[in-house]
Amino acid sequence: MISSTMQHLLLLLLIFLTTQHFIIPSLSEKCNPQDKKALLQIKKELGNPTELSSWNPTTDCCEHRKWAGVFCTETGTYRVDNLDLSDFNLPKPLPIPPSIFTNLPYLSFLYISRIPNLVGPIPPSISNLAKLKYLYIIHSSISGEIPNTLSHIKTLLTIDFSHNKLTGPLPESLSSLPNLLGISFDDNQLTGTIPESYGSFSKLTSFTLSTNRLSGKIPASLAKLNLAFVDLSQNTLEGDASVFFGSKKSTQKIWLDRNLFSFNIGKVGLSKNLEAIDLRNNKIYGTLPKGLTKLKYLSKLNVSNNDLCGEIPVGGKLQRFDESCYAHNRCLCGSPLRACKA
Repeated sequence: MISSTMQHLLLLLLIFLTTQHFIIPSLSEKCNPQDKKALLQIKKELGNPTELSSWNPTTDCCEHRKWAGVFCTETGTYRVDNLDLSDFNLPKPLPIPPSIFTNLPYLSFLYISRIPNLVGPIPPSISNLAKLKYLYIIHSSISGEIPNTLSHIKTLLTIDFSHNKLTGPLPESLSSLPNLLGISFDDNQLTGTIPESYGSFSKLTSFTLSTNRLSGKIPASLAKLNLAFVDLSQNTLEGDASVFFGSKKSTQKIWLDRNLFSFNIGKVGLSKNLEAIDLRNNKIYGTLPKGLTKLKYLSKLNVSNNDLCGEIPVGGKLQRFDESCYAHNRCLCGSPLRACKA
């Protein structure tokens, strides 16, 4: 039988643990205590939104789908490596929870999306996520400059900050990331030029910077890139954007519309994989290359509002595009436009 003294001690211990909000973890719980503490702090920093009601300190954060948006490694020790924070209604404007960057060292995938009240900058402390591979902070209201410290995360494969209110220049230092496959900074307020250093990306396949305030000439160094998808539309960029074309490249989509580009389109090489080309509203000149007729995957073409001349090549899919796709050029003619003069 337990003595009265022991009962008294046990009672005091129980009161202490309760008042300190300590949780005695189950012996079978997989969730690392440090990770659980970090997640609960993140929930607090977000104002305890109802969307995180499943983040209950009495349950296992690594149990499959128990905590919304939380996933853990399943080999060795269980650690939170995947965090998805999406579609929240925050009680007031709040910054990105700092605990994400300081207390979840095993994150490899971070997805923050569609949180209109998420404001403020991306903190330099993001570099603490030394294992991060996939970084998405999209459709929110974050602002300020893109931190140079991103270049310290050598594991990064994808960076997507689209549809926010970011300002300032593109960080030159991003080109030092050895494994980067994709950059998407669409629909922000970025300014300045595309850095010359971006031509040194060795694995980049997707490069999208549309709907910003970028200006200046395209660096010739970008000719070294072999991009599957490039979208620089709706900026005030200028110069020779033919660097994105090439018969030996694997390019599928080129969207350069609504800029100030000027180059001879008749001299570009064409990737056999091209599916979409949008060059409208630029200062592109020359005649359309006959190689366009050989593109069997081409489903979109718009070269309107340029300085093109000559006859539209006959064949392939070129006559399937309507007149608006060729309209408002200096002297372009042939089907589906008016017939060329003899």
